[in-house]
Amino acid sequence: MRVAVDAMGSDNGSSVVVRGVQRALGSVYSISKLYLVGDQKELEKELRACGCNDSRIEIYHASQVLSMTDKPVDGLRRKKDCSIARATELVKKGDAQVLVSAGNTGGVVASAHIRLRPLKGVERPAIAAVIPARDNSFVLLDAGGFIDSRPSHLMQYGIMGSVYSREVLGYAKPRVGVLNIGTEDVKGNELTHGAFNLLSKVHEAGIINFIGNVEGHDLFENRVDVVVCDGFMGNVVLKTCESFGGHLLKWIQHEISRSPTRVIGAMLAQGAFKSIKNRLDPESTGGAPILGLNGVVMKSHGSAKEKAIYNAIRLGVNAANQNINQIIIDEIAAAASLVSEKEITA
Repeated sequence: MRVAVDAMGSDNGSSVVVRGVQRALGSVYSISKLYLVGDQKELEKELRACGCNDSRIEIYHASQVLSMTDKPVDGLRRKKDCSIARATELVKKGDAQVLVSAGNTGGVVASAHIRLRPLKGVERPAIAAVIPARDNSFVLLDAGGFIDSRPSHLMQYGIMGSVYSREVLGYAKPRVGVLNIGTEDVKGNELTHGAFNLLSKVHEAGIINFIGNVEGHDLFENRVDVVVCDGFMGNVVLKTCESFGGHLLKWIQHEISRSPTRVIGAMLAQGAFKSIKNRLDPESTGGAPILGLNGVVMKSHGSAKEKAIYNAIRLGVNAANQNINQIIIDEIAAAASLVSEKEITA
């Protein structure tokens, strides 16, 4: 397995990326080659600093960086030698099968969409964020790749999310739901009504396990494993969940510190608090796959540290080993045979 890692996109600098790569190479043994893409002198310095001399690493020089403030498409045009563009080219040429980046989200999506192109039959790729709940982890897509959608897009998101949940996360029969303002069939707008009808047909054919509409309060009650919506709503949900999880832990710490009795109680319950903290840790998920592209693309958070980079590489390699793209192509084709052209273009 060959992996291309954009080493320059992280907010925390290339050092955390290099350490994450070192950790991945120490445990993901199916990696035969790993391209570190970025400034050669800087990366050589970081490799020496952490004592990493793994022969599977090859530095692929890129003289520019697409910053978080660059507009994605404009930035890619102006910075043709940026690390994310060069890393994507490695996948396009077939030199790598997996791409990992913690860089500008819009830039990663645009570069991957333009250069790799969608899989056969896939109308639009989607960012699939894996969000932990108490008893399961659900896949939310689209989590911000494209803000507008058609019903057929949401149908395909349901299929792609189901494949990822089943093949990579290990859920035998993932429950797929459309995020809506109510569970009743009549609730929602034209987008959710159309998606509901298309997903129902796909469910009847046995391609996915569609359970209907779900509401916000269903997400953390172990009622759904794949949640589909347009990218606007998905990004709002994702950022709200990320923010609330972090603030909740701080809130609990603040309340505990207000009383000696609470502090003693917290010491007795520290195992439980540690478990919750680990469960909510975004570093554990590594990043979000961008599903539906010719290649496996993992997008880590800009603030990703060593653990997140390691997990993004690990999950990306796992997805490639499971051949999820061919499964997506096959299941999208099976679904397309069930619906009319009028339904697809609605």
